[in-house]
Amino acid sequence: MLPKKVRLPIILTLVLALGLSAYADTRTHLKPGWNLFSPDQDVEMGRQVSKEAESQLSIIRNGTVASYIDSLGRQLASRAPGDKYPYQFKVVNDKAINAFALPGGFVYVNRGAIEAADNEAQIAGVMAHEIGHVALRHGTNQASKAYIAQAPLSILGGVLGSNSIGSVLAQLGIGFAANSLFLKYSRDAESQADLMGTQILYDSGYNPNAMVEFFEKIQAESKGSASQFFSDHPNPENRITHVKQEIVKLGAAPPRLRGDSAEFQAVKRELLGMPAPSKSGLPSSSNRRPGDTRTGAPAAPSSRLVTYNGRDMDFRYPDNWRPYGQGSVITLAPDGGVVNNNLAWGMMIETFEPHYDRDGRLSLEEATDQLVDDLSRTNPNMRLLQRHERISINGQPALSTRLSNESPLGGRETDWLVTLMDRDGTLYYLIGVAPSADFNRYEGAFDDVISSFRLRY
Repeated sequence: MLPKKVRLPIILTLVLALGLSAYADTRTHLKPGWNLFSPDQDVEMGRQVSKEAESQLSIIRNGTVASYIDSLGRQLASRAPGDKYPYQFKVVNDKAINAFALPGGFVYVNRGAIEAADNEAQIAGVMAHEIGHVALRHGTNQASKAYIAQAPLSILGGVLGSNSIGSVLAQLGIGFAANSLFLKYSRDAESQADLMGTQILYDSGYNPNAMVEFFEKIQAESKGSASQFFSDHPNPENRITHVKQEIVKLGAAPPRLRGDSAEFQAVKRELLGMPAPSKSGLPSSSNRRPGDTRTGAPAAPSSRLVTYNGRDMDFRYPDNWRPYGQGSVITLAPDGGVVNNNLAWGMMIETFEPHYDRDGRLSLEEATDQLVDDLSRTNPNMRLLQRHERISINGQPALSTRLSNESPLGGRETDWLVTLMDRDGTLYYLIGVAPSADFNRYEGAFDDVISSFRLRY
């Protein structure tokens, strides 16, 4: 048995430790919201969009800069709660003070943010904020809400087709664009990322006040105008106050707070010594993708056609349209053809599994009727303009149907629906969509796609 003189200090130490632990546990508890997707699908979705992003952005390949930012980011991410994503961090050659993150851990930091930071702790705060968005799954939470909301509003097929990530991105019109669901978050999401970023900074040994310092710095430098960071990250009311309150909840500061490093200052000098970027690292209006709101009609369909060779289908389409999706779910749209995540000009190709009778028999007409009934249920303002008409596509029986629906632009759109069945009884359908007043200008392009469509057996 321990002597009393020994037991008393141990008891006091345990009580003190428990008290400090309880105090530290007063931090705000944050967890991801409702989500249709799995964490693995977060990674798949982020990887697909990151490829598109890097085709548009100028990524700095300097070994010193790239290695430092990726190493710092991984240190911070190791302190993030929840699923462990394969984080990677890259620097964009853009002078704007900004950063963004894609689902699954693909984080991009503008050189302007690094150059603006006074020390390592401040840039760590920016990166910890973006890690917070990833850990809290804000991107796919927004995609989940948009996916469910779109189903009753759009003729794109909603959840009728494949649930592959490529088809989801195509249906939602998600890409790397200025108004993408992955680049614009609500004020609540920004506030949550602030708090989690503060916690990550603290747990990584940095002075969490560095996040407050950086926010105050860019607010002062913007002189009342919206900085790029606050433009892309909606400024929650009392943002700085809430971060300070979270710092108090975290308890006593670690004994050796990390603030700056020689490595950070060397990287900052390296960047400041580089030539100014020739153009912004953000996408220009000429690179807009489906989902990006655009005013005015897109360019007329080109008469020059290119071939799409898919896994189970081939067709030709105008060379100023772009295919999005994969497998049997494809959206074809010109730049500006998708408005508020709904197809306004272009075509959708998808599959539908009809319900067979107990004898396993179903005609093309019956399968098409089932499809139209499903579309009508999710599009209550859809109207039948012309009943099924028999046509042939490359020797295969097909049906042509004309419909009308509400256009995302307002007013009405005309929808040309063409259906055909493969040998296994799967119904393939193509829908050409354009505002009714503009339909004649697009009908020839729709016919080019339809007449060249061929199923592979």
